[in-house]
Amino acid sequence: MSAVLTQTHYTAEDYLTLERSAVCKSEFHGGQIYAMTGASREHNLVSGNIYRELSEQLKKRPCEAYINDMRVKAAEARSYHYPDIVVVCDTPQFEDAHVDTLLNPTLLIEVLSPFTEAYDRGGKFAHYRKIPTLREYLLVAQDQPSIERYVRQSDVWILMDAVGIEATVPLESIDCVLSLREVYDKVLDDDWKAAE
Repeated sequence: MSAVLTQTHYTAEDYLTLERSAVCKSEFHGGQIYAMTGASREHNLVSGNIYRELSEQLKKRPCEAYINDMRVKAAEARSYHYPDIVVVCDTPQFEDAHVDTLLNPTLLIEVLSPFTEAYDRGGKFAHYRKIPTLREYLLVAQDQPSIERYVRQSDVWILMDAVGIEATVPLESIDCVLSLREVYDKVLDDDWKAAE
């Protein structure tokens, strides 16, 4: 997330109208529109690797995975976001006939960057926690093999860490497993891997 586009207060309808014709993506919360910044090479590789792994495991199953461009509405938080990766395992429900704003994600994944980390951990996660269908939330480092997995258990979110290139992350909500070796393919240099 980046800076507020203007100090004008927008409605959700204003935001969607502007967003659907915009050249660049933005997110919405509290009546403000926030321009999104571009991503680094590492961020793109990590996101792509995760998407590839999940898509392969979800073949011939009633789940859909989206990367980067599927907008998610956290209705109770009155906000709209673009997670790095979204998985839905029920029939996808969309806000309207545009079929571009998902209402019922099962799993959301954010790849951390220096500019977004605090928001991904704080405000954005607070918005996501208000989505009743959300079961798991992953925060993925892009500079070291580390994934934080938050799992909803009733009204409590439990944190589990996976650290190190040999670690795996079980994703119970979608019956998949992420290997950190695969997640960080082509991302971590050979010197770092040798130190493991």
